[in-house]
Amino acid sequence: MKNKYVPSRFNALSQTDDNGVVLYNSYTGAITYFSEEEKQEVLPSLKRAGTDILENEIQEALYNNGFLVSSTVDEKKRAQFLHQSQHRTDMMHLVLMPTEACNFRCTYCYETFERGKMNQKIINGLKTFVQEKAATLSSLHISWFGGEPLIAFDVIKELSESFLSITKENNIDYSCDLVTNGYLLTKDVFQQLLSWNINQFMITVDGVGEVHDHRRHLTGGGKTFDTVINNLLAIKEVQGSFDITIRTNFDEDTLPEASKLTQFLKNHFADDRRFGILFRPVGKWGGKNDDDLPVCSRTMANKKIWELTDEAITEGFSMSSMITDTLMPSASVCYAAKPHSLVVGSDGQLYKCTLSLNEEFNKVGKIHEDGNLELDYDKIASWVTSGEETDEVCQSCFYRPACQGNHCPLFRRRIGERPCPYEKRNIKKVLNLIWKNSIQS
Repeated sequence: MKNKYVPSRFNALSQTDDNGVVLYNSYTGAITYFSEEEKQEVLPSLKRAGTDILENEIQEALYNNGFLVSSTVDEKKRAQFLHQSQHRTDMMHLVLMPTEACNFRCTYCYETFERGKMNQKIINGLKTFVQEKAATLSSLHISWFGGEPLIAFDVIKELSESFLSITKENNIDYSCDLVTNGYLLTKDVFQQLLSWNINQFMITVDGVGEVHDHRRHLTGGGKTFDTVINNLLAIKEVQGSFDITIRTNFDEDTLPEASKLTQFLKNHFADDRRFGILFRPVGKWGGKNDDDLPVCSRTMANKKIWELTDEAITEGFSMSSMITDTLMPSASVCYAAKPHSLVVGSDGQLYKCTLSLNEEFNKVGKIHEDGNLELDYDKIASWVTSGEETDEVCQSCFYRPACQGNHCPLFRRRIGERPCPYEKRNIKKVLNLIWKNSIQS
């Protein structure tokens, strides 16, 4: 059979506002812009019939970025192999809950705060476990989660110093992120965290002033907005590289207020590309107020996420880097579906998912003081093998390499439907926003 160059099954294409095109390939992760003039050569090259030879620079660029592939390549096999590489044992991701207590009582929260700070036995167990795994690891990623992790700053300090020394000694690539409500994130605390390689942050701001304070108040009902914003403004003065996602959880009540928040954030943070915005709909996540939450319908949520993002970019505020990152190969796969990823509760209980801490099927083991893990592999298997292995629609989807049918195994389990990511469902709009965001930087 004669070799031809044919368009990849993993391509997506979007027109841009200046009449160019953005091309995306979920297997290579390439996102490439072509001008209106270049488009005249790009589009014919991507015809299904393919092309016999690479005739010019544009076709070579299309081939080098994976938009064109040799007709002899089995792309389904490529995707399958990418999925199997999730089972590498030299990578580890731990979601650590240094405490499950919180200083906030957000209206839509699903946590119960029954368990407080991580005790010394669990801390010792984690240090020993990482030390024993170190010889076989090439990368370790820690996600600090809670409750509110900064309440247990001393636990973060003790574990971080231990992990830093182990990873340095064993030449392991070490990275971290931290999810916080921002109330205790003073400039001093922030600089300490940076010194421990914690340089990706997610902080939620749901509106300006009272709108935020009504939804995200202190345990005793006190206001939080001014403190969080003042902390963020102080952090702006810190030199160096870090990445802060300001997340906004919206519902039908706060949608009318969203533009005010965008204006406010733009006025304070648009001049610093280290800050970006991420809009997400409030869901019924299993909390006690679920029945009273004015959540948006799925269709409305899908639409509003990108309308609000578009407005923010138009105003000159950056989009969160998480959006582009999530389009990369395997990057839309939930940590709960990854074999090398575990959640460690403050009491040493091991989970796969942070959204269902009280459900039996999610309690997959325990960590002991001597560093030994007691694991239930049958339970783990049900989290790890629920996606593209069993779903034929996922197998033939253009987004398969990015999410592998496993964007949210919990959603699939609870609802029995395919958990397609917001980015995939609106890929044309998202690619246009990525282009628009990039021309401002």
